Amino acid sequence: MTEVDFVFWYWWIIALVCLVVEILTPGFFFMWLAASGLVTGAIVFFIPMLSLNSQIFMFSVFAVAAIILWRFYGKKVTPESDQPFLNKRGAQYIGRVFNLHEAIENGQGKIKVDDSIWKVHGEDCDIHTKVKVVGVRGTVFDVKKVKE
Repeated sequence: MTEVDFVFWYWWIIALVCLVVEILTPGFFFMWLAASGLVTGAIVFFIPMLSLNSQIFMFSVFAVAAIILWRFYGKKVTPESDQPFLNKRGAQYIGRVFNLHEAIENGQGKIKVDDSIWKVHGEDCDIHTKVKVVGVRGTVFDVKKVKE
């Protein structure tokens, strides 16, 4: 059986295909495969006598290393946002005081926030009692009674 002659530009085509897939799909994964393909293609350009097995091994090592490095780097670097509560609607209400819309009975009640009604969890209170939002669990506020 003859060995396939895998030329450097094949790796660059694989890298280009991975970049196109990266653009067409959500996530941030195929870019690292594309970078690995570019690096492997550059190495094969300078050392053309590498076997196909060693080329695939290099590509695999570069891809795994790039993905692992990005995972570590991505966890350390979080971008600052001018709207930190954009996708955390409930978190923007922590610390605010509201009147109960429905009495808290058996630890559950409701408050009216602007134009919507939110479920609350806290100590039992009568209707129209002032409560302070101290936390959010999903769509339920944790509240504490405000002493007047």
